[in-house]
Amino acid sequence: MIKIVLDAMGGDNSPAVNVEGALLALRNKDIELALVGDAEQINPLLQGKRYDESRLTVVDAKEVISCEDKPTEAIRTKRDSSLVRALDLVRTDSDAKALVSIGSTGAVLAGTYMRIGRLKGVKRPALCPILPTVVDGRITAICDAGANTDCKADWLQQFAVMGSLYLNKAFGVDNPRVALLNNGTEQEKGDQMHQEAYQLLQNTPQINFVGNMEARDLLSGNIDLVVCDGFSGNVLLKSTEGACIELMRMLKRSLKSGFVSKIGALLVKKKLYAVKDRMDYNKYGGAVLLGATKTVVKGHGSSNGEAVFHCIEQAYRMESSHLREEIAARLDVEPTQTQQDD
Repeated sequence: MIKIVLDAMGGDNSPAVNVEGALLALRNKDIELALVGDAEQINPLLQGKRYDESRLTVVDAKEVISCEDKPTEAIRTKRDSSLVRALDLVRTDSDAKALVSIGSTGAVLAGTYMRIGRLKGVKRPALCPILPTVVDGRITAICDAGANTDCKADWLQQFAVMGSLYLNKAFGVDNPRVALLNNGTEQEKGDQMHQEAYQLLQNTPQINFVGNMEARDLLSGNIDLVVCDGFSGNVLLKSTEGACIELMRMLKRSLKSGFVSKIGALLVKKKLYAVKDRMDYNKYGGAVLLGATKTVVKGHGSSNGEAVFHCIEQAYRMESSHLREEIAARLDVEPTQTQQDD
């Protein structure tokens, strides 16, 4: 049985979507959940629902950390918030293996550093979201996508090792192809840090490094893991998501622009919905924070119940595959030791 703690008040539509996702996740009989949040709001949402009550508990927490709060200050002062109480539960309860939140990204990152810590030997934890590609059945991951805006070359080397293990253990990707995000594919491209990172990645036997890649190749299906600093990774992620959303809107407007277009739209309706469904982030869970001493999954703030469910499943896959232990072993550190950031 794997116990997962859910920040039930995080996100735009909480606690309803978190409760919905939790109930979907409980269909997996190997999952136990602790919902942390305002019990007066959560309990009515559970009434009349069929689920195994022995595998779900509600931990009352009256405060909420919003995206307007300063992350570090909020973690220190809002001690009765759902996120802080969830972090403390993960830290102190040996049975609690993972945290899932769709709340403030900054607060989740700050809280993880301050309350949970990172594996000894991990230079910096990194956010690693999953995206679909144009190739059926293939996914791609970005590491880092926002946790570390300024990076060093050896940090990127560790991102590559941790991300490769994640794709292999949690998603079954055999020998993941790793590329360094750069402004060209030639080996000498980029600033000094990227050139140093290229040399390190090229000489890291634990990974399958295939060279530099440009941003336009993200969804090509030719790369399994994109390694980059958190600033570039976040811009890459958000711009790709935005471009896909606007492209679908443009296509929708075009197909509704006239009688002939509408007839054509009817003929390709199923195919278009299939593409839209495939590109829906709600089906891919959230971004895992690789390198922390406990599993942490951060979902989109606008997630629906299905997305929360996939975030919980993501945490479950990480724990059931013993990913943290594998990362610790690969980096020659002990998984039970923690290191707090300054």
